[in-house]
Amino acid sequence: MKVLITGAAGFIGSYLIKECLSRGEEVVGTFWKNDTEELVSDVKGKIQMVPCDVRDFSNVKNIIEGARPEKIFHLAAQSFPTISLEKPQETIEINVNGTVNIFEAVRDLKINPAVVVACSSAEYGIVEEKDQPTKENQPLKPLHPYGVSKVAQDFLAYQYFKNFGIKAVRCRIFNTTGPGKTGDVCADFSKRIVEVEKGLRKNISVGNLEAWRDFTDGRDMAAALWLSSEKVEWGEAYNLCSGKIHKVGDLLEKMISMSGKNIEVISDKALLRPTDEKIILGDNSKFVSKTGWHPNILIEKTLEDMLEWHRKKL
Repeated sequence: MKVLITGAAGFIGSYLIKECLSRGEEVVGTFWKNDTEELVSDVKGKIQMVPCDVRDFSNVKNIIEGARPEKIFHLAAQSFPTISLEKPQETIEINVNGTVNIFEAVRDLKINPAVVVACSSAEYGIVEEKDQPTKENQPLKPLHPYGVSKVAQDFLAYQYFKNFGIKAVRCRIFNTTGPGKTGDVCADFSKRIVEVEKGLRKNISVGNLEAWRDFTDGRDMAAALWLSSEKVEWGEAYNLCSGKIHKVGDLLEKMISMSGKNIEVISDKALLRPTDEKIILGDNSKFVSKTGWHPNILIEKTLEDMLEWHRKKL
């Protein structure tokens, strides 16, 4: 079976490649010109990687026509909420128009792949504690252009299924982290702790440590995404998450303890978002009931592996 992964050079994409290869699938992955291929360096020669700007319809269509995949995992995106506040137009163009181009290429080519769209828990925005854990029927009230773009991707997948019968599934991915991750709190903590270990900094600056987050290891998320292409109802939305919650400050303390260093922690207001969800906790029961998936990697293992990844990188 041939599989196409857009955004394959990214964090989740790199683990999804390995998941597909472990199942004996042939993988074509796309990357953007600004991507590094560091996370997929260990699978070079085993996959085909092609450059792609998902905003360019002809580029997208040519790649899909050449690959003629039986499964498309659409992960390519501008995926940082903070950047979306600075670059809302670019975020919408990449995430929304890029998704339209995927579906329109499938329509034009008259092929019938499963299309897994990587949506996000950011679609929900602030969810009151009484409504936690968040279910798929929770109203969508995103707080930034990134979240808005993910709502659009989500509903585009739904309408292409309803109107044209494309086998689309909407995966609302909650916080995902692990070795190789950049740009989230666990990745920032682990990098800075290792920099202290190596004498490159004297302390750690942090933002909001009072937030509570539902983290899934990227390796478990890759397995969930594969199952989402096989054992779900087309057109439906599913929360992909651990269903467990951790206080950000507690995770920092765990990593500092793993390091064994006496590290000074300094609060930095510049690292705070204008709006920030106090709690992000997902209900994964709908997905679990369909697929039997459960995350296998404990958060302690994830954090240990992230520290070790940065030690090797630095």
